[in-house]
Amino acid sequence: MAFPIRNTQSRYGWIAILLHWLIGLLLIGQIVLGLAMVRVTSQRTAFELIQLHKSLGFLLLGLVMLRLGWRLANAAPRLPAGTGRLERRAAPAAHVALYALQLLLPLTGWALVSASVLEIPSMPFDLFVMPNLPVAISDEDEAWWRALHAYLAYAAIALVAVHVLAALRHHFRLGDNVLARMISPSRQRDDTEPE
Repeated sequence: MAFPIRNTQSRYGWIAILLHWLIGLLLIGQIVLGLAMVRVTSQRTAFELIQLHKSLGFLLLGLVMLRLGWRLANAAPRLPAGTGRLERRAAPAAHVALYALQLLLPLTGWALVSASVLEIPSMPFDLFVMPNLPVAISDEDEAWWRALHAYLAYAAIALVAVHVLAALRHHFRLGDNVLARMISPSRQRDDTEPE
């Protein structure tokens, strides 16, 4: 098949690959933007960056929900034949944690702006007003959501770094297809265990 859409037992299809890289780049961009926007001295620039951060956060939330739906409908390829028992247990746990963080980061950001006493509406890409979540509105609640959002962002930085290092280890040290199969279905070879 020249343009495989769905996953198989040995490879990812184009939908999973495109969602993986789009969400990964968006998540990293959001972390960089989030760290930058709180350090900007100009209130106008900070406000514009926050609005962009919120818009991209809602986009990230939608894409992650789409990816989770696609993942539930498409089994992930099997791990390579030489994968050890510890890694066979750690890899799925790390993926669940990545999915959880990808959902929790935009949700806690949404809760943060919903709890703000400033009550500035969220307008994703200036297209429509996103309703607030039903959370308490107070300075204390806003501070709590802000702290949780920040801690989750730092956890995401650590987990993404481990994820990238693990993929590079598979590619350069172990020489298997774990990284290659997330780049292109046509570049993948089958080195998984037969059933």
